[in-house]
Amino acid sequence: MRTTGRQGSPAAALLRIARERPRPADGERCELCAAPVGEDHAHVVNVDSRALLCGCRACCLLFADEGADLRYRAVPDRYLRFEGLTMDGRAWDELQIPVGLAFLFRNSVQDRVVAFYPGPAGATESELPLDAWERVVKAAPELSVLRSDVEALLVRRSDGGGGSCHLVPIDACYELVGRLRTLWRGFDGGQEAHTAMDAFFAQVDGRSRPAAGIEAR
Repeated sequence: MRTTGRQGSPAAALLRIARERPRPADGERCELCAAPVGEDHAHVVNVDSRALLCGCRACCLLFADEGADLRYRAVPDRYLRFEGLTMDGRAWDELQIPVGLAFLFRNSVQDRVVAFYPGPAGATESELPLDAWERVVKAAPELSVLRSDVEALLVRRSDGGGGSCHLVPIDACYELVGRLRTLWRGFDGGQEAHTAMDAFFAQVDGRSRPAAGIEAR
């Protein structure tokens, strides 16, 4: 069931917080309760609309229960590196992704995996062929640690057929797409976009820990 206004539910607690906290006059604020938030704040995903909302710590904690069937879910701060895991040309073609960079996540409402790839208009969505994605996961079962709606598999394919694969928070992917949108030139993005990609992946790699041994939740 989705969240309701029942006493003791996350929605009821959220309403109490919203009533008790004054609305700040300026600056960034939580989009759920209007509490002020710093520049380096967390986010909450609206599962139905897939919209990202700025969240304060209290609201993010309300929606951090992975097992609850909630309308909102807090985006975790988890970065994982899949050592040696790359998608070969055949797998990439089967997933029907036309460029060498994409992020994939499971949409719990549609109960399917979707992919987004960057371009001059922002993120372009592509519904992955389910059988093709199932073959990828069967070949690499460690990918099952991906949490629906709030985490994404960020994949970059190199010209030589290799590449890199990381699990990242979904808001990091949208940050990358927004950055590339302002730099994108031509079909493949151009030099400035590729330089930005290199810097972003270096940052992601520095924050990531090996995914080996982590169990699906």
